[in-house]
Amino acid sequence: MSMSNQRLSSRTMAFVLAGGRGSRLKELTDTRAKPAVYFGGKTRIVDFALSNALNSGIRKMAVATQYKAHSLIRHCQRGWSFFRAERNEYLDILPASQRVSEEKWYLGTADAVTQNIDIVDSYDVDYLLVLAGDHIYKMDYELMLRQHVDSEADVTVGCLTVPRMDATAFGVMHVDEQDRITSFLEKPADPPSIPGDADHALASMGIYVFKWSFLRELLQRDADDAESKHDFGGDIIPYIVNNGKAVAHRFDDSCVRHDAEAPSYWRDVGTIDAYWQANIDLTNFDPDLNLWDKNWPVWTYSESVPPAKFIHDEEDRRGTAVSSLVAGGCVVSGTEIRESLLFTQVHTNSYASLTRAVVMPYVNVGRHAQLTNVVIDRGVEIPEGLVVGEDPQEDAKWFRVSEGGVTLITQPMLDARAAAQ
Repeated sequence: MSMSNQRLSSRTMAFVLAGGRGSRLKELTDTRAKPAVYFGGKTRIVDFALSNALNSGIRKMAVATQYKAHSLIRHCQRGWSFFRAERNEYLDILPASQRVSEEKWYLGTADAVTQNIDIVDSYDVDYLLVLAGDHIYKMDYELMLRQHVDSEADVTVGCLTVPRMDATAFGVMHVDEQDRITSFLEKPADPPSIPGDADHALASMGIYVFKWSFLRELLQRDADDAESKHDFGGDIIPYIVNNGKAVAHRFDDSCVRHDAEAPSYWRDVGTIDAYWQANIDLTNFDPDLNLWDKNWPVWTYSESVPPAKFIHDEEDRRGTAVSSLVAGGCVVSGTEIRESLLFTQVHTNSYASLTRAVVMPYVNVGRHAQLTNVVIDRGVEIPEGLVVGEDPQEDAKWFRVSEGGVTLITQPMLDARAAAQ
């Protein structure tokens, strides 16, 4: 096969930036980085970027970690260990390990790549695809790579089309008629619109394609700049916009949909409300995010557990789940569950009810508990008779209640409540 006929993905490395805490998720990231947070009843957030790369044909990947990385590293080792070096497939985990200097952790997103230049060199790739590891979406990166090559760009930036005033929370691309980026604005108060579409703007997804030889030289130059924050969005992209050729790639052009009429789906689940809503949306009759698509699966680590079990069939003590996702290993014992997600090995007991609940693995729900609009962290023991979701003021005494009225429950919160009573 000639190089010209190869899929570009076969000559590309995916570099996943997964070192951030995600502090807006509050206590959910006290013990794990945001990319390691559970999502969708079975997966973790990082699985979406990795699955997109795998499904796009990329077989060389790296995951850069920094903040409280053990949970993320363990997940990658258990769930993504099927790459075979003899087939020229690799997934490297790159913790911030002071490889360049004993005083330097990863100083910014660009520095995370700079400190691993020798490792990227060893992959012998032509292109580097830089990905954020903390968003939920399905995307064929091959289409973005093809645009990058065809347009002869120095960088191609993945962009969402969003209502113009919603773009104030993003980095915004100002583009010309050919989608060449003419300026990059970080969270502008008055975002520039798309040419010919005054109501929308192009917001950065934190996805970038570079020719590796070009980026390598640019990173070395950036590393020597004492004024730089060594960040892609803050330093590298603006430099290329001003001194080279930066092109926007529209997510609508490469979003993977389960049918032609489905909307493009991308979510930043960076707040408790956004995280809860994106999970609960999966309980809809026809959710916008299709986890059942065998043509574009979301790969993850799956424990070997028995099927979910529903027991008891008496009045007020019936194990049922309606409009819900229930993972393997769960035992629903005399509990009524509605519009909820139960991750692996959740046990619920008689006379309890869960409504619009996101319940992480290994949670045990005691008898008579009544839980509504909640997120429950991994391994929590819900005491008998606990009522959450009916009195926000009472809930806020012990738990974290979000602006949208979602209650986050962790074991330290319950322990503090028990000690005070």
